[in-house]
Amino acid sequence: MIGFEGSLWRVGHGREIELGRRSAIMAIINVTPDSFSDGGRFKTVDAAVEHALQAVSDGAAIVDIGGESTRPGAASVSPSEEQARVLPVIEALRGRTQALISIDTYRADTARLAVSAGAHIVNDVSGLQKESGIAELAAATGAGLCIMHTGRDRVKLADVIADQVHFLERSLAIAAAAGVNSDRIVLDPGFGFAKETAEENLELMARFSELSRFGLPLLAGTSRKRFLGAVTGRDAPDRDVATAATSVLLRLQGAAVFRVHNVAINRDALDVADAMLNARQEFERKRPT
Repeated sequence: MIGFEGSLWRVGHGREIELGRRSAIMAIINVTPDSFSDGGRFKTVDAAVEHALQAVSDGAAIVDIGGESTRPGAASVSPSEEQARVLPVIEALRGRTQALISIDTYRADTARLAVSAGAHIVNDVSGLQKESGIAELAAATGAGLCIMHTGRDRVKLADVIADQVHFLERSLAIAAAAGVNSDRIVLDPGFGFAKETAEENLELMARFSELSRFGLPLLAGTSRKRFLGAVTGRDAPDRDVATAATSVLLRLQGAAVFRVHNVAINRDALDVADAMLNARQEFERKRPT
């Protein structure tokens, strides 16, 4: 059964999370005014903290705090502005929840300050290929790493999986050179990040199980993405049902972690998928050989 065997993802501050029999949800907490789906709704510390706590109540095991929008064409912010947005949220959450805290950044200095403030995971949308200091930080602190594939600012290979392998092998080499243990790493194929057409994203979904070749847990981040709008005709805030459908489909292909906006609907959908997978596993265990 693809990717269903249990494994431990070891993260910062001596924590770990089991990835296996139950899918793990990472809630998106955008502390920004301009994110593509919910920009501005949670840009104050109090609003972001309450949103994160509600996500945990709804079933998130991880809250992912981001201070800069990564949507196509978004304006970059200074490191100091990014840090001013995210660090107070991380510090406030540290004392109010046992959920794991992730910092969504490609900047090593922001990652360092976030881990010091209480973050357990660094979620790097550049796959360690913009600032390799993030890998060195993870090695030094034991922080977990989400390493994401992106096609931005480079020429991609024509085959969608070949390009994943080409990019992620380089990212994993950077992590290994820095001394990051493999049990600290989760891979994210980066739906929507320079996958410009619905067809490319759908092919990546259809061939997702091929990424099991890396032998590492896989994260699915399809939430409210533009390709779901192309399929359904719905605007970003109305794509949660479509997101839940992709979560189930990708769970059946081996995804272990799901980065989503709407935790409750995805938790229900994934609980059904998990129950079916567990029933199948039990049937296979009992079936005479």
